[in-house]
Amino acid sequence: MYSTLHSLWKPAVEIGIIFTILYMALRFMQGTRGAGILKGLTMLLVIVFLALYYVSQRFELERINFLLDKFLQAAIFALIIIFQPELRRGLVRLGQAPLFGRFIGGGLDIIDEIEKAVTRLSKNRVGALIVIERTVGLSSYVEGGVRIDSDVKSELLDSIFYPGSSLHDGAVIIQGGRISAAACLLPLSENPTLGLGTRHRAGVGLTEETDAITVIVSEETGKVSLALEGEIQRGIDLPKLSKLLREYYLERETGLHPQAGQSFQTG
Repeated sequence: MYSTLHSLWKPAVEIGIIFTILYMALRFMQGTRGAGILKGLTMLLVIVFLALYYVSQRFELERINFLLDKFLQAAIFALIIIFQPELRRGLVRLGQAPLFGRFIGGGLDIIDEIEKAVTRLSKNRVGALIVIERTVGLSSYVEGGVRIDSDVKSELLDSIFYPGSSLHDGAVIIQGGRISAAACLLPLSENPTLGLGTRHRAGVGLTEETDAITVIVSEETGKVSLALEGEIQRGIDLPKLSKLLREYYLERETGLHPQAGQSFQTG
């Protein structure tokens, strides 16, 4: 009896320890570019696991079968943690499908609110820096700002960037269709050819390290710029801004645009 209990609790403890280590590592890396590398390694491990499972079943390798069964129990939980953003994004898309009574309204509403805010900010020559997260997490930058967690509303963006506001310096970061934080500090681009001010260099600098979209309003001229992939388009009008946001934000969130995957062109 003792040997039976011993053989049962020991694997359970080992699996619990492995799961705890995996969970802590994945939580630490969540929202960073390292998470993408970890996901790639996970997919490789899945392929190796399936190959080993087939071989062990084919040649009746009992010990390998036992180890694979134990590994599978822990791997299921690890996969849920690793691919949590993708699962969440998939559920969001499912909820937006016409079958469930909705259709890309959320993404279009966000773009409309940004456009309205940018129009007013540009007209009044109020400097602004708005960041839209795509697939690379921006949690590390959100943590350095002031948490808001609010719906994207043009009036709120106007208030944040109002010169008298304590939050007007820094960037607003939009994650998952919501304003996550304001007054966020971004890395400055070290590209010597830009010849721009701090706000624009911060907007470009973030896009050099992530796939985020940044919309910049110049405090001096009121001109609107959009940065992506380390490049910037300056002095764009509202129709152009609307077109770019729909191409590079909605295509990534919903996959509805035929230009998906094309590179960002400056001009």
